[in-house]
Amino acid sequence: MTAKGKDKTAEGEAKVAVYICHCGGNISDQVDVEKLEAMAKEFPGVTVARRDMFMCSDPGQNKIIEDLKSGAADRVVIASCSPSLHETTFRNAVMRAGVNPYMYEHANIREQCSWVHHGEAATRKAAGLVAAAVGKARHLKPLESIRMDAVDHVTVVGGGISGLKSARDLAMRGLKVTLIEKTPFLGGNVAQLDRLFPTNEPAAELLQEVVDEVRARPEIEVLTCAELTESEGYVGNFTLKVTRTPPTGEEECERLRTVEAAGAGEGRFVPFVGILPEAVPATEETREISTGAVVLATGFRHYSPPKGLYGYGEHPEVITLPDLIRLMAEKEDTGGMLEVNGRPIKSMAMIRCVGSRQIPGIHEPDENGNLNEHCSRACCTATLQADREIKEKYPETVIYDFYRDIRAYGRGHEEFYVGASQDGVLFLRFEPDGPPVVGPASDPDYALSVMAKDTLLSGQELDVPVDLVVLSVGMVPSDVSGLIDKMKLPVGADRFLLEVHPKLRPVELANTGVLLAGTCQAPMDSTEASEGATAAAVKAAALLAKGHVELDPYVATVNTELCEGTGACVAECPHPGCVTLVDAPEGKGKKAEINPALCTGCGMCVAVCPNVAIEVNGWTLRQYEAMVDAIVALPATKELVEA
Repeated sequence: MTAKGKDKTAEGEAKVAVYICHCGGNISDQVDVEKLEAMAKEFPGVTVARRDMFMCSDPGQNKIIEDLKSGAADRVVIASCSPSLHETTFRNAVMRAGVNPYMYEHANIREQCSWVHHGEAATRKAAGLVAAAVGKARHLKPLESIRMDAVDHVTVVGGGISGLKSARDLAMRGLKVTLIEKTPFLGGNVAQLDRLFPTNEPAAELLQEVVDEVRARPEIEVLTCAELTESEGYVGNFTLKVTRTPPTGEEECERLRTVEAAGAGEGRFVPFVGILPEAVPATEETREISTGAVVLATGFRHYSPPKGLYGYGEHPEVITLPDLIRLMAEKEDTGGMLEVNGRPIKSMAMIRCVGSRQIPGIHEPDENGNLNEHCSRACCTATLQADREIKEKYPETVIYDFYRDIRAYGRGHEEFYVGASQDGVLFLRFEPDGPPVVGPASDPDYALSVMAKDTLLSGQELDVPVDLVVLSVGMVPSDVSGLIDKMKLPVGADRFLLEVHPKLRPVELANTGVLLAGTCQAPMDSTEASEGATAAAVKAAALLAKGHVELDPYVATVNTELCEGTGACVAECPHPGCVTLVDAPEGKGKKAEINPALCTGCGMCVAVCPNVAIEVNGWTLRQYEAMVDAIVALPATKELVEA
């Protein structure tokens, strides 16, 4: 700390400490951190400027704590990596020094500087970011987190494996749970499987075990034939309306008849149907649920090929992989050749990436104009599993596996590929602009012909006669458009629900208190979906464990002296109920009022207020002005960079 630094901070003014991180070379290899430190010492209001190899380490944090406790500074600027990584770390360090944790500002000089710029350019930009952060820090005010009472109850939407496991794990943590499933059955897509990879565990056993645990927990209420029809409120205090209706769909009624014919009764697994946990409602009923958090486990559906794609819907010998899985599970005979509809299957073709990895200009969009450009991942190993099962049961059936790429990405998945190769499965690779063509066979001994250029054979065109074609269809999101509209849920380009961050906040939505479990957010296998379900349960339990939730104070506030109640903020706010007009005391008209639990601090209301009567805590207009002023003044220190 220089004497000059002391002179430029008058009595009673803010005293800013700047800490610059080398990040083990991630920053210092490009940013001249010594010059940046020297520049920071000259910024108005800076009383301390230091460097450290790792500011997030204990020694780095201790420097911050010592400077704050000694009175050398009363607010902090950290120049390091992204705040999304260590914002909580540094905020806690400030708090341990006895200072309000919001008296801290962050400058990202790694992702925004050293990782995208080099040499002098990186140093110049880092200086600008630090200068702006210091300018803002001088105008920081102590803030308090927002505390809201929370209901110790979670609503889980979806009765597949993810929803079931989330409900069970939440109940094990002492929370009350309502599980909502729109069909009469529990089990979801796992109920449509015979065995699970890579363990080869029967799907029926897994589902029966989990459902039995759910039904045995007194904390869990299961509502089938139920849909969420209304949603309002905020984290800790949601109010949901759930409507239950008797099943009327042809598919649901057929599945109910299957359960009745099987004599399974309530609570027992029926293959390719699921588990009927209770009698279906006889009349429509609506009920209201008060809940603290919502876990969405709405699952996926298999891609349905349009008529004509690879001969689907035109040739009865063209089926989907889910069709084959059910057909194989229902057959008891083994040895020789597989038989389908009484016809021996001498050879068959598996065609991958049907409804996945679609390319604009090559593949046709669906009726809604959508292309499934994502990879469905799990269908690769599912196809290999089917290859191996057929070769084990019916070794005389020849299998041709047509693929663009194979993604055996999970633990134990590669062994399926190795095993299929050793079993004699023939793999043929095609390009996306030259997919296989399925048509009638010229050989009367076969039903169909599959033609494709095999890139493994330098593009040689092959004409393969087969008796059966199986399409490995991908995963697409369930139709949850109603939920998306009611709860204002974010959706990704692939139309799956979109988490805040795939690594840092993988099961959280931007809507605080609404969490994701399983394949509603991306294609997964059952193991991954179960892990996601547990993660969502843990996050929900952590949110509600204290009986209240604490939210960051970065929300809009209203200066009632300036507010004239124009209502522009109400119209602009994207969150229903967040901004309202209320009667002011003493007949002073209408004034805007903010519900802090619903506010996300987006600032849209600030932009439209004609009287500048609304500000966002921690991001006030005065703070923005100070940041701009600091950047404008920066050229005065240019010689420090060029020296």
